[in-house]
Amino acid sequence: MRRTGVVAIVVLAGLAAGAGVWSFWSRGNKAPAFRSTPVKRGDLVATITATGVIEPVAVVQIGAQVAGIIISFGKDKHGDEIRWGSEVDKDTVLAKIDDSLYVAAVKTAEGQLKQAEAAVVANKANVLQQKANLLLATQNWERAQKLGPSDALAQSAYDQYRDTYEVAKANLASAEATVEEAIATVAQDKAALVTAQLNLNYCTIRSPVKGVIIDRRVNIGQTVVSSVSAPSLFLIANDVRRIQAWINVYETDVGNITKGQPVTFAVDAFPGRVFHGVVGQVRLNATMTQNVVTYTIAVDIDNSDGKLLPYLTANAQFEIGRRKGVLLVPNAALNWSPRPGEIARDAEGADGLSRRGRGPEGGEKRTVVWIEEGRFVRPIPVTAGLTDGAFTEVEGRGLTEGLRAVAGEGVREADAGQTAERNPFAPQMPFRGNRPAQGQGGQGRESQARPAASAGAGR
Repeated sequence: MRRTGVVAIVVLAGLAAGAGVWSFWSRGNKAPAFRSTPVKRGDLVATITATGVIEPVAVVQIGAQVAGIIISFGKDKHGDEIRWGSEVDKDTVLAKIDDSLYVAAVKTAEGQLKQAEAAVVANKANVLQQKANLLLATQNWERAQKLGPSDALAQSAYDQYRDTYEVAKANLASAEATVEEAIATVAQDKAALVTAQLNLNYCTIRSPVKGVIIDRRVNIGQTVVSSVSAPSLFLIANDVRRIQAWINVYETDVGNITKGQPVTFAVDAFPGRVFHGVVGQVRLNATMTQNVVTYTIAVDIDNSDGKLLPYLTANAQFEIGRRKGVLLVPNAALNWSPRPGEIARDAEGADGLSRRGRGPEGGEKRTVVWIEEGRFVRPIPVTAGLTDGAFTEVEGRGLTEGLRAVAGEGVREADAGQTAERNPFAPQMPFRGNRPAQGQGGQGRESQARPAASAGAGR
């Protein structure tokens, strides 16, 4: 029993010693491995990304101004029945409504107008007759006035001539008023006839513009009812060669968008193809959805080839800046900070540098890029400019192309340059070189890389 216990103790001690040696040598062969990227020189385009819908520049809704049953559709310029996608010219017949009631209304209005016109003629004749009566009464009255009441003209006869004269004047005035009333009735009946004729004409629905039928919302046999607002039967785009994309842009980005700004966009219907347009209008009627404010940007598009269809979803990019031949670093490099033990001795105190001070220009920011130098890093103050969401334009004294900007940290094998597990029982190479400083061994930490704050960062 005692020999067995001694052997067990010796074996355990040997295993512990082996593990300790393995841990010692593994720590000795591990050094901070920085995840770095060479500073490169290239071109950068800063954009704002947003989505919207393709809309016709002008859309005309065609309604019915009278009630009735749709009995037929017209023909388009190719001789086919009006339907979705039909090309129509101005005054092309789109549809017809049953006009039986409206034809009867026109005939009734015509009859009433003829009666009114005949009444005018009759009343004018009556005026002539009353004028003749007045003339006779005037002459008799004038003679009676010369004779006066006397033995030759009794008082009763004198009074009768005077009364006849007064009645004749009144009858003439009444006849003339009746003529005016008849003339007014004629005008009223003419207006009624015009209304009836217009209603009859409205039974034939015509296109007011040249364009393409986007939507047909009625079928033969369907009854349309005209009320305060005319029902929409057809939707016509008057020119599908010139269309717009209505893009919704967040309030934080709208300040970077101006009229005439170039825009590129893609639609799912044509994958891989890029379309171009320019900002035509920044509309001021903002909308708020769940406390998010957006503005509508109208982008003018030349659709001469007719590829783009109304109401397609557009994924747009507004170009807000372009740089050529500038130094570029990943955005993560502008947000990474080292631990104190990782900073080169000649850069001690540099970890106190401000990383987010406002630069001299409104769109630029002062920050720091950490450059890898072996097992350590050193800072270079830089001015950050435009960003495309992945890389940022930087400029700083001492920053040159090819330097490795640190964007993160890991653990690597000093010899192999990569993380690996060592077998404690495998043959080990003797330790060479300086042992890493306390706290630098073990698994490295990953920096929280996020896009640099910039107006050019795409959504």
